[in-house]
Amino acid sequence: MAAAFQDFQRSESDRLNEVKGHLEIALLEKHFLPGCAGCVSEEMEDCSGPGPDFDGLVDGGWTDKIKSHKSNLNLKEELRKLREETNVEKIKEELERERGKRLDLELRMNEVLKSRLEDSPPQPARKPPSPTPAANGKDADKEKPPQGETLYLRAWRWLYDRLGVYIEDFRFVPEENTVEAEEPLSAKRLTENMRRLKRGARPVTNFMRNLSALSNWHSVYTSAISFIIYMNAAWHGWAIPMLLFLAILRLSLNYLIAKGWRIQWSIVPDITDPIEPSKDDLTVSEKFQLVLDVAQKAQNLFGKMADVLEKIKNLFMWVQPEITQKLYISLWVTFLSSCILPYKLVGFMIGLYAGIKFFIIDFLFKSCPKLRDKYDTPHIDWNNLPTDPQLKERTNATMSRRIQPVVARGSLATVPCGVSLDADSARIHSTKKGAFHEIFNVSENERPLPVCENGWRCCLINRDRKMPTDYIRNGMLYVTENYLCFESSSSKSASSKKNKVIKLADITDIQKYKVLSVLPGSGMGISIATPSTQKPLVFGAMIHRDEAFEAIFTQYMKITTTSRQPLGSPELHAISIDKHLQ
Repeated sequence: MAAAFQDFQRSESDRLNEVKGHLEIALLEKHFLPGCAGCVSEEMEDCSGPGPDFDGLVDGGWTDKIKSHKSNLNLKEELRKLREETNVEKIKEELERERGKRLDLELRMNEVLKSRLEDSPPQPARKPPSPTPAANGKDADKEKPPQGETLYLRAWRWLYDRLGVYIEDFRFVPEENTVEAEEPLSAKRLTENMRRLKRGARPVTNFMRNLSALSNWHSVYTSAISFIIYMNAAWHGWAIPMLLFLAILRLSLNYLIAKGWRIQWSIVPDITDPIEPSKDDLTVSEKFQLVLDVAQKAQNLFGKMADVLEKIKNLFMWVQPEITQKLYISLWVTFLSSCILPYKLVGFMIGLYAGIKFFIIDFLFKSCPKLRDKYDTPHIDWNNLPTDPQLKERTNATMSRRIQPVVARGSLATVPCGVSLDADSARIHSTKKGAFHEIFNVSENERPLPVCENGWRCCLINRDRKMPTDYIRNGMLYVTENYLCFESSSSKSASSKKNKVIKLADITDIQKYKVLSVLPGSGMGISIATPSTQKPLVFGAMIHRDEAFEAIFTQYMKITTTSRQPLGSPELHAISIDKHLQ
């Protein structure tokens, strides 16, 4: 019994110690958590007194109360820690920012809707929505939209859902200035583009060839049948329906050809291009020649197109008033006729005139060129229309005529330095260094020929010299009635030793020359042999080599034929041998 009683006292002391520990914890939490003061104070009121009755406490269930209170305190502690970890304030701030963004988006959407409704009919003015009390104390800041606005928004959404796609098509968008990237220069691409242009223009060229053959009566039966059918259609007013029917027939035939049918509807046979060999195994010289050929074709094509466009521009800009006046009068006559006469009669007259001109008048003019040069007014006016380069030449000629009387009345002393005067023609000739006759020490009557009035840029190759500075000289080449003059660009004064003057009568041989044999073509140089040089002089790097050679050779032949007796053979080599013998 004694042992059992001791064990009971120990267990009771342990329980009392546990209760004391719980009370200390409660006091500490009351001190640090003032929010819990109410609950702790209620518990502590029972503890005030002379002393705790441990038996009553144990029997009264104090232990259960303390445990429940401790669990509540633990829950509050965990809640406090959870609040500290989750940063409720930061979350509230982010929520406020998101609300601000939402309000900005709503304002922007309203502005977009207002801009879209600008073109729509004006709506009756609506009263601003009156504030309504918050429901159940929640969302006090939010206002409930009136019923009229809600119906309007619903109607607008319904309309936009069904017609918004079409409305978006009429939205004005500013045009963006985009710069296309240009491809680098490539010989292969240039050649391929020229071939594509040729293939693309082939249907048009074939159509024009067929029309020309029809007008030239290439096939008499075809042209006669076409003439009879067209004139009959024009007489009955069916010219336009006939042309439309021919266009439909041509498209139908093209459809059958695209499906694989072999149909040839052409007056003249189509010219097929020969199959060109592969360009992959060409040498450097052949590739360079290919590029030159393509560049020459492009140059000629662009030149023809520029001539046509410039003539049309000058026709409408009254550059040639007498030609534009004819067009002006014809347009007035056509306009008045269309206003006075009935359209059926006007169409009949135009169709009848077109058929007669196409089948008869054009055939006569093409067969008789002299007749065309006299009576074909459109052809004559078109040929007389000037291009821009021709206008520039006319302006320069006019300016020279205006200067001519002034110079003729003045004295030679008043002529500025760098200018020479021809007494017969009163034309002024000068170079960059001074007067022409002073530069080359020739008579004042010597002046450049019209073909080389501005000179030909070239380089003089004197193979008798060994110094590099004397071997090659850049400059300008002129040809006069009796001399061939070369002005060096490195000469610092007039009558410099670097300039070269060759008398045409002293030339023993002249021929075209190829400076570099590696390059394709016939070269860009002219070789001239004289008795004073061991090796012929070469004028190389001449862009207009053929033009210069023709001018020099023609003037040389004129000099030799006037100073010598005409020889039996007109060849230049025989002339040079005869000169050596004499």
